[in-house]
Amino acid sequence: MSVESNKTTGEFRAYLPDLTTPRFVDLAKSSAHDHVQSFHQYSRPPWLKALYDHWQRQLEAPFKGVTTDGHVRPGLFHLQDEGVEIENIVASAQKLMGLLDDAQRTKLCYHVDSPAWRTWSNPEFLFSNKGIRLDEVDQLLQDAALNVLKASLSPEGYDKARSAMRVNHFLGELCNGSRVMNEYSYNIVFFGKPSTSEAWGWSFYGHHLCLNAFFSGRQVVLSPWFTGAEPNEIDRGPHAGLKIMRREETAGLKLMQQLGTDLQRKAQLFKLMKDPGMPRGRWNHDDQRHLLGAYQDNRIVPNEGVRVGEMGLEQQALVLDILDAYLLYLPKRSREMQLDRCRGFFDETFFCWIGGFSNSDPFYFRLQSPVMIVEFDHHSGVFLANEEPAKFHIHTILRK
Repeated sequence: MSVESNKTTGEFRAYLPDLTTPRFVDLAKSSAHDHVQSFHQYSRPPWLKALYDHWQRQLEAPFKGVTTDGHVRPGLFHLQDEGVEIENIVASAQKLMGLLDDAQRTKLCYHVDSPAWRTWSNPEFLFSNKGIRLDEVDQLLQDAALNVLKASLSPEGYDKARSAMRVNHFLGELCNGSRVMNEYSYNIVFFGKPSTSEAWGWSFYGHHLCLNAFFSGRQVVLSPWFTGAEPNEIDRGPHAGLKIMRREETAGLKLMQQLGTDLQRKAQLFKLMKDPGMPRGRWNHDDQRHLLGAYQDNRIVPNEGVRVGEMGLEQQALVLDILDAYLLYLPKRSREMQLDRCRGFFDETFFCWIGGFSNSDPFYFRLQSPVMIVEFDHHSGVFLANEEPAKFHIHTILRK
């Protein structure tokens, strides 16, 4: 069974929202600060308010990390030279800092151990206004902030990040909410002092794009990150033809379709995207099926599905292709080293699936190993009006 070709479809246009409803009338009049103030004042939407309150309770617990059983497994990670061009990264960070005034510089920089590391989130609401927000500064500062990302990421990874930002801008135009969602509605914040030898990092976050990078010499850890899109394509305007996260979607579906019947049965946890057999808490209105989004730093996620070690070589190659797509943000050498590391844990790596697996079916999948977890989920509409999950609304997550 073949996977569909990479074309923009415009299918999302059947679900464009009614911009005359109070929600979208208010959105059109609101800045990002007005928008979050209204959320706190009126607790709308109520399901997100409940999730936000849950996030705050989770933040009170000390950081432990994601585990399969509540126990941290020692010895999985170590310092290594990945050949990261740290001098260029530090130079770009220092240039940004040099362009800021004292107040901006103070707001940009946090202690390297600050728990604010954990306060990124994906919704369009500006829940944590750290650092500098790009749509509130001039183009010189915007370019300098983006150059920090450009120096830190692979060329392909940087293009992916910019594509997610442009798709977010497109959504803002579709919803008449461009003051809240636009190409530059993102915050950047530093943790620690940029250094070629001492530990430090940065966080870049906003709607449908959240990246966290930590450096120690020539080594980088890029985790957790979140990339999403609603819709996942631009069909009009200067960026018409842009479609993102197609590779992850295609490789995941191809892997599930190529498994034999027995392994498909093992992998498929639930046949329906919101299945009556799901235990309480397995689905919620905002995260839907994915488990490891914002504030899920200490979540216990048991292994589920089929072991990659049970798969044939062709299927294992598809697993590597999926992981390579998720590691695209990393510089080439770091990405290669991480893939080699993942390959060594195939006997402890599990692949699971929710939903159907015909070419037209929306779906969720997760690859989980001791050293990396990635998730892919098709969502129902948040701004668009589709009540059921659709292939034009995607969330992807990586955690280490």
